[in-house]
Amino acid sequence: MTATAAHTARVSRLAGYLFALAAGAIWGTTGPLSTALYRAGEAITGIGFWRLVIGLVGFLVYGLFRPQVFKIDRKALLLVGLGGGALVALFEVAYQFGIAGTGVAGAAALLYIAPVLVAILAQPLLGEPLTTLRIVLAFVVMAGAALTVQGGSHGAGAAAVPLPSLIEGVAGGLLAMLSFAGTTLLARYAVPRYGAIQVLFLEIVGGIVVLGIVLPLAGRTPLPPHSAGAWTYIVLLSIGSVLAANFFFFAAVKRIDAALTSVAATIEPVVGALLALVLFGQQLSPLGWLGLIMVVGGVAASYLSEATTTHARKGDLV
Repeated sequence: MTATAAHTARVSRLAGYLFALAAGAIWGTTGPLSTALYRAGEAITGIGFWRLVIGLVGFLVYGLFRPQVFKIDRKALLLVGLGGGALVALFEVAYQFGIAGTGVAGAAALLYIAPVLVAILAQPLLGEPLTTLRIVLAFVVMAGAALTVQGGSHGAGAAAVPLPSLIEGVAGGLLAMLSFAGTTLLARYAVPRYGAIQVLFLEIVGGIVVLGIVLPLAGRTPLPPHSAGAWTYIVLLSIGSVLAANFFFFAAVKRIDAALTSVAATIEPVVGALLALVLFGQQLSPLGWLGLIMVVGGVAASYLSEATTTHARKGDLV
């Protein structure tokens, strides 16, 4: 490999890490914004549906200038639209239950047990190497998530709607984790083949269709937000965590492995915990902060290990 090619590869990996961190930081605003909506009296199950709808409106406007976004590959329609849409629908409901039942930091930390699954499943599904260090770092993140839940404030505080119990919140957080792991693996496979824009568009459409069918059948018809302030929060959630964060995330999985992307994005619980502390007074005990430090430590260690391994490989090839 030439020096120029090696430099290009290093720049691409660095960009991948930065994109993953940006995605995680933006996702970190989901909990605080959702908590504000609970306190304003908005139903938990409707928040995810309406933020997807606004995201779809954004895509429709984008399509007026780039109509190629609507040229759908049939295989992508089945795999991403149906499969990815179902995963997105599950995430949108389950994560709201996690936030409401365990608090912002707890839900975000539970979500990032996903690197354990991604690191294990990426080997048979995507052919990515399954190293001992990756597994160890993933379990460090998982242990940090458990400590954060145990040492954090539970629930959204004085909310205007009935909130789930801690058990329901943990169940919601774990289901959201499974969905996040699935969408990470799907993105790693689908984005290089169909493009980030089409993948996100199909996932949003599929998620809206699934929620539009399932929620009414479950007696949870998603009603529109009650006030202009609530609509503002929904719009911010859509622009940030649905559109911007996913584009950053997809840009990351095009450049670095799925396991590394999911670990890097674990900056989310740190951002969420800090915002929840400042805005809503949701406290973390020393045990909870230790958990967050373990999450961040897993991120940093994954960077160092990947950089060292890649440098060694390139040195062998030059």
